[in-house]
Parts: sequence; structure tokens; C-alpha cells
Amino acid sequence: MQTVLVTGFEPFGGETLNPSWEVVKQLDGSIIGSGLVVARQLPCVFGESLRVLDAAIDELNPSLVLAIGQAGGRSDITVERVAINVDDARIPDNRKQQPVDRPIVADGPAAWFSTLPIKAIVEGMREAGIPASVSQTAGTFVCNHVMYGLLHKLAHGSGMRGGFIHIPYLPEQAAAHPGAPSMAASTVREALEIAIAVGLEMQTDLKLVGGATH
Repeated sequence: MQTVLVTGFEPFGGETLNPSWEVVKQLDGSIIGSGLVVARQLPCVFGESLRVLDAAIDELNPSLVLAIGQAGGRSDITVERVAINVDDARIPDNRKQQPVDRPIVADGPAAWFSTLPIKAIVEGMREAGIPASVSQTAGTFVCNHVMYGLLHKLAHGSGMRGGFIHIPYLPEQAAAHPGAPSMAASTVREALEIAIAVGLEMQTDLKLVGGATH
């Protein structure tokens, strides 16, 4: 059985919860398709978030890595296409760091693209009646920091696939932000289960194709 690492963040920016962790922790230990899901929480801290993620990847050797983050104000599930090599924080992280125009990886490429089948994931969510779209920006805060660091690590011949998905506020959060959209935790969970299933299908297809060529 393959291992799927799914991460969510601790609360940040004055929130008392983070929907990414509230949903991701529900998936811990789940069997989805051919995968066993392991959930880990990341600190909303530049640098430390990647150290925690790297340690989890090294420990678990997953086939698939999905990092999930909060995007308050977005109305649908957004599957990120690209991460850029810059930290430029609008607000401080949870350690009061607020980098400006700082590269994530010195001399790293300007950007890394998700290795998830992003359009197939969005299509699967929409077919299930869940609002979803491809996003062209993961921002420049800790979410982008994690996505870039993840893809930079996976680019070095590991065979793992990974990417990042942003989710809206939960309703209890939106109640404190009049006019902000939200999505129920049960709906977000279904969306992430679809993303995992589609990602694992791609991994299986790639292994079959690879096996056929040897």
C-alpha cells in the first residue's frame, strides 16, 4: 500500500483555527484507493514549516504529498499550479518573521510547477458538485513557501508527486468576517479525498507505463 502525506497548518493571523488542519486531521489513518493517509500539522512559520515537512517526507517516504492551506476570501477549492521562489509576507508569521522579497532557495529556479494532475483533480471535484478551480498563484506567504520547498525537494529524482491546495474559511470562521465565503468541513474533506484518489490513480498509471518499458 502506498503512503499519502497530507499536511495542514496551525492557525495564524488571529484565527483560532485553521480549516486546513481541521479537515486534514480527519483524514489521518484513512484508506483511500491504494493509499494510507498520514496527516501532519505544519507550523505557520517560514523555514520551520519546511523543516517539519522535510522530516515527515524522509520518515514516511510517501508516494504522494498534498499540502493544504487556508485562503480566506476564496469561494472554492483552488488547486495551485505554481509556486514562486520568493517570501514576501503581508503579515508576520507565527514567529513574528516578516520577510520581504527574500528567495526561498538561494539560486533556486524562479518557480516550480505542481506535479499533481491539477485539471483532473478540479474536474473530479466539480463532477461531485464541489466548487473548484485551478489557481495561478499560491501567494507569497507560508503556503507558497511550503509549496515551493516541497516541489524543490521532490524535483531531485524521488519519484514522489506533490502539490498544494487552498481551501476557503469554514462557516464558523466566516461568521467573524461578514461577507466572506465559506465551505463546510465535510465538503472540503470530500474534495481532498477526490484529490488523493486522482493523484494515486496517476501514480499507478505512471508505474504501469514505466513497468511496460523495461
